[in-house]
Amino acid sequence: MKNFSYIIILSVLLFSCKEKIENKTQSTPVIAQTETPKITPIASFKGQQVTGVSVSNDGRIFANFPRWRKGVKYSVAEITNGTTAPFPNEEWNSWKIGNKTEANKFIGVQSVVVYDNLIYVLDTRSPLFQEVLDAPRIFVFDINTKKLEHTYILNEDAYHPNSYINDLRLDKKNNKIYFTDSGNSGLVILDLKTEKFTRVLDNHSSTAAEVEFLTFEDKKWTNSVNSDGIALDTKNDKLYYHALSGYSLYSIPTRVLTLDDEKDIENAVTFEAKTSAPDGMIFDENGNLYYADLEHNKIMYRKPDGSIHTLVEGDAIKWADTFSIFEGYLYFTNSRINEVTADISEMEFTINKIGLAN
Repeated sequence: MKNFSYIIILSVLLFSCKEKIENKTQSTPVIAQTETPKITPIASFKGQQVTGVSVSNDGRIFANFPRWRKGVKYSVAEITNGTTAPFPNEEWNSWKIGNKTEANKFIGVQSVVVYDNLIYVLDTRSPLFQEVLDAPRIFVFDINTKKLEHTYILNEDAYHPNSYINDLRLDKKNNKIYFTDSGNSGLVILDLKTEKFTRVLDNHSSTAAEVEFLTFEDKKWTNSVNSDGIALDTKNDKLYYHALSGYSLYSIPTRVLTLDDEKDIENAVTFEAKTSAPDGMIFDENGNLYYADLEHNKIMYRKPDGSIHTLVEGDAIKWADTFSIFEGYLYFTNSRINEVTADISEMEFTINKIGLAN
């Protein structure tokens, strides 16, 4: 009888445990795997290193190719169904290294930004990263008529002989354009009403490179690049910027950039966060700031609450250089800067797109 009692008790315990396990299994929610965002190829360029990309309101895609070496076919091009055509025409893109500078030819285009139906073409006038041949400038074309609408030329106190005016953001609310200088650290502001350029935070700690090299796996990319990435937060009226050779993100209220006192401007600089080393940056309409993690083949984004997340990573990301946003997609260039040694004739450089963060 004693053994029979033990058997009954043991059976009850086993049944109880089985029931708890089954109930637990039924009540535990199934967590779906997050799908890796899909990268869609847009265009590929063999032997032509693309850096900038910008998409118009109606989906037209424009790109630029800096004159960092001989053999650059076009400085500015429009991409249509994977094919490339010089913009606005062949003549504007016909300058070659060693030629005399010409007012109406591209010399060293580093960035293009389309706003409404105008494309702003930033010409560093610095081929081969050498000292500027003449004043850096911004050519403004109508993308429909391809007519040159305006040229803004930097005044002498807004740049240095070793300046490399790198990127720009338009602030229509305040009638300004903001630029970074990655050659000689600093920011430049263009007042669109007066057409005068002002230089601020010249050689300031927030615009200067923090390190002398970046690391890609076990290889060092030795270079000190100053203020480079720039992004405008139009909701909070703040300009964000970042040295390429560095890990610190800074911001400054746009209203402060109109002040005359340099000390007041310096005191208004805010350290925002430690981040990866990026190149270009851009805000979406939800306040997410997108930028690359160059050293780890990633595209990151920083939410308005300050949290940092990975959008995508892997071999399809090879120095995500410049960003543009159109209809829920982030367009980006792979400029592969760290991989380039001398001959790039067999290298492929690409434009791609990926869905924005939810």
